[in-house]
Amino acid sequence: MKLNITNETGKLKSVVLGQPASLGPTPQLEESYDAKSYHSIQNGIYPVESDVIQEMSAFEKVLLKYDVEVLRPDIIQDYNQVFARDVAFVIDDKMIISNVIQDRADEQDAYRKIFEKVKWRDIINLPESAHIEGGDVIVWDDFLFVGTCFSEDYRNFKTARTNEYAINILKEYFPKKRIIDLELKKNDSVPYEGILHLDCTFNPIGKDKCIIYQNGFVDQSDYRLLIDIFGEENCFHVSDQEMFDMCPNVFSISPDVVVSDSNFTRMNQFLTDQWGLNVETVPYREISKMGGLLRCSTMPLVRSN
Repeated sequence: MKLNITNETGKLKSVVLGQPASLGPTPQLEESYDAKSYHSIQNGIYPVESDVIQEMSAFEKVLLKYDVEVLRPDIIQDYNQVFARDVAFVIDDKMIISNVIQDRADEQDAYRKIFEKVKWRDIINLPESAHIEGGDVIVWDDFLFVGTCFSEDYRNFKTARTNEYAINILKEYFPKKRIIDLELKKNDSVPYEGILHLDCTFNPIGKDKCIIYQNGFVDQSDYRLLIDIFGEENCFHVSDQEMFDMCPNVFSISPDVVVSDSNFTRMNQFLTDQWGLNVETVPYREISKMGGLLRCSTMPLVRSN
C-alpha cells in the first residue's frame, strides 16, 4: 500500500475504522483513562455494545457510499477497540506507530495484518519514552499541528498523551513541515475542563476552514495563531457544551463532504448553509460517551492530493 496523507480533507481512498465488537463490560471508575469516560461511568450512562455497533455501522455505510476502502482490526475479546486514530497515524507517506498509554498497549496486536500492507521502510517506530497518539496530530499541507502537555505534572495525567520528546522526533523525520505545538488543558475526571486530544478542540475542514474551541488551549496565543493561519471568517467557534458533545471531532471524506453527528444541529446547519459543505449525519451519541467521536474512530491511510 502506498500511504498518502498530506492533509485532513483530501478525497479519502482507504481508512481503518475501529472495531465495536466485543467491547467488554463497563469499566470501573478507576479503570477509565479519559475524562468523558469517567463522567459516563460516574453517571451510569456508559454505552452498551449493541448501540456502539449500530452507530459504527451507520458510519461505515457512509464511507462505503463514497467508495472508500474500509479496513478493520482483528477482534480482541472484551476490549475497547473503537478508536483507531490513536494506534497509529500517517503523515505524508509514513506511518508512525504510536506509543499509546499502557491501558491500550495490547490493542496494536489487532492491527498486524494492516501494518503488513505497508512497506517496512515506511513505518516509524518511536523510542519508548516518546509518547504520542494520532488524535493529537493534525496534518495540514505544510503544517503539522500537534497537541501536547508541557506541564511538570505530565506523568500524573492519564489524558496527557503526547510529550515534547515525541514532537522533537517528528521534527527530525519531517524537517520540511512547519510543526506547531499547541498545549492543551488537561483534566482526568471533568470533561468540561480538559481536552483529551487536539482534535477535540480543533479540526480543519473543507479547503481552508476549521472548527475550533477557544478555551481548550493553555495559552491563548496558540488559539490566536490558529485564527491567524485560517482567518477569523474561516473559523467556526464551538461553545463549552458543544466541545463537551465533541463537535470538533467530525471526519472529512473530501474537501466537500464532512461526516458529523446528527445531534450537532447548529454546526451542521452552518456548515451547510454558510460554507456550502455536504454534511453526512450519523448518530454517534453513545460513542461520544467514551471520549471520542468520528475522527477518533478512523485511521486514514490514503487520500488523493
